[in-house]
Amino acid sequence: MFTLKRWWQYKGLQIGLLALVVGSAWTLRETNGALLREIYQGITIPLQMLQSGAIPEQNIKDARFLELQTRIVDLESQNQKLKNLLGYREKEALPQKPIIARVVGRSGDHWWQQVILNRGTASGIQEGSIVKADGGLVGLVDSVTTNTSRVLLISDLKSQVGVTINRTSAKGILQGDASTEGVLEFYEKVPNVKIGDLVSTSTYSQKFPAGLAIGKIKSLDLKKLPASIAKVELFPPIRYLDWVTVYPQQDKQDLETPNLTK
Repeated sequence: MFTLKRWWQYKGLQIGLLALVVGSAWTLRETNGALLREIYQGITIPLQMLQSGAIPEQNIKDARFLELQTRIVDLESQNQKLKNLLGYREKEALPQKPIIARVVGRSGDHWWQQVILNRGTASGIQEGSIVKADGGLVGLVDSVTTNTSRVLLISDLKSQVGVTINRTSAKGILQGDASTEGVLEFYEKVPNVKIGDLVSTSTYSQKFPAGLAIGKIKSLDLKKLPASIAKVELFPPIRYLDWVTVYPQQDKQDLETPNLTK
């Protein structure tokens, strides 16, 4: 009995440590190390909090505040744009009030060619409807569904608009340049025009009523053959269109130069 007691005193600690090691190994195997990860997290989280200098709850509150602040700024911006459009709509002298629509689609490959609006025939939009934004003419609706419309922009390379110089009534055709500018080709060889002159749709235009603002002359090449040309800085924000106003097409009689104007 005395010998067994002494043996236990010498070997008991070793047996206990061995059992602890075996039990820990079995636990890690059965839990895939989850217990060890929990222990590690419990030890390191307080240290991480001390190092960061801010508790996680505060970080979450700050993130939520910034998110709400961003949403408020966006809503205020959209509200102001709508107010501007509504005010612009009330001043219009056209027989029919315009339809306010939002740009909801735009392809990166066709950024300067077309946009998709969130209004269609259900809202009264038809093919040929005129589209405007702050600054003036944007384009023309070239296809429409019940709830969407596709707009051919004046910045499209295929777009052609009959225009006039407001100061002198010099006329020509404005073609899109896939940018914030357009190329104006004059009917006259040496037109009465200068940099800074304002450009709007002309009475020769078949698809647009006269007097719609488009832009201003940015540069001139009066030696260009076969006709003088000018670069026109477009007023409407074609690059970042958001809200627009859409007008039903008005009936227009054929004018004297049907093959030259659009």
